[in-house]
Amino acid sequence: MSEVDKEIGEKIGEVRTESLDLSFGEIANLHDNKELFIQPEYQRLFRWSYGQRSRLIESILLELPIPQIFVIENADGVLELIDGLQRISSTIQFINSTQLDLEPLRLEGCDIIKSLNGKIFDELPLSLRLRLKRSSVRTVVIKRQSKSFLRYEMFKRLNTGGSYLSPQEIRNCSARMIGENGKAFYEFIQQMAASENSKACIEPLPQTDLDQRGDEELVLRFFALKNYEAKFAGNVRDWLDSYMEDVLLEKEQFLSGQQAASFSSLFDYLSTVIGPGAFVRYRNAQPSGALAPAYFEAVSMGVLNKIDDAKAKAPDRIKAAIINSLQSEPFRAVTGPGANSKEKLRRRIEILEAAIQAA
Repeated sequence: MSEVDKEIGEKIGEVRTESLDLSFGEIANLHDNKELFIQPEYQRLFRWSYGQRSRLIESILLELPIPQIFVIENADGVLELIDGLQRISSTIQFINSTQLDLEPLRLEGCDIIKSLNGKIFDELPLSLRLRLKRSSVRTVVIKRQSKSFLRYEMFKRLNTGGSYLSPQEIRNCSARMIGENGKAFYEFIQQMAASENSKACIEPLPQTDLDQRGDEELVLRFFALKNYEAKFAGNVRDWLDSYMEDVLLEKEQFLSGQQAASFSSLFDYLSTVIGPGAFVRYRNAQPSGALAPAYFEAVSMGVLNKIDDAKAKAPDRIKAAIINSLQSEPFRAVTGPGANSKEKLRRRIEILEAAIQAA
């Protein structure tokens, strides 16, 4: 047997799965009995429009193929949905919307069976209600005995490319696959993002970004900049993925108490000195536009690295120094197109460091 055959053979048994067909009625009952958890806090319940949800119901009634879903078996035997949130949420909302504390789904946009439009579940003939509830979807159960790293890898690969989840939502869900360490790390990121001083500084972040956990991604970006800048190679998404993975697999030390202290020290200071203007562009000393990631990198690290110098000086001088730096030609030269290079990242931070020092 070759080495590659042997290695594959060893890994195959490390993820234990079971495939079964669950009817949508059974899925709704499992959720109602709290035996299936389908609304994790790290994902937004619905990305689909009412039309998309309605066309799914139409497809099920027409017995068209529905992609399989994946659930993970937790330590207590409860199942947690990790892939298929939109499909399962849509069917439960239609069958019994009270389970999700939502209004009944009234079908719209059905373009094959147009007579379905305008109807809720209770208005369908009994034969169609039963057909819907008895229709099944292939369900892959990832057993609790599976190795945590391979559960993590499987989820990440399931949701990479063409996904409705944002990069940060994929990271959040992937962290849960690791087990308690992953769950603790995600909760730490969530806690930092929820701090009032952090929220004050990132207020210009668009709502669409917040809906996709953009605030949590900024927290992860902060710690990656602080602890993992040397490994930045130009692709921000891959860099953040690698940093989180190295923390979760304990390749990178992460002492949450120390890290939280650094984060709080910076954002407590910035919220007082400059607040919502901390990470935006400036024109004639006036803030302009939404939060800009390159500006977040420069200000957060530039001020953190010179925090003692900054605190020893008058807040107005520091605020003016930050604003003047952000609207200077040298700074603008290392932002914009091509800004995601290691050299330009380092130069942006150095410009802010020098400004704090000279203030």
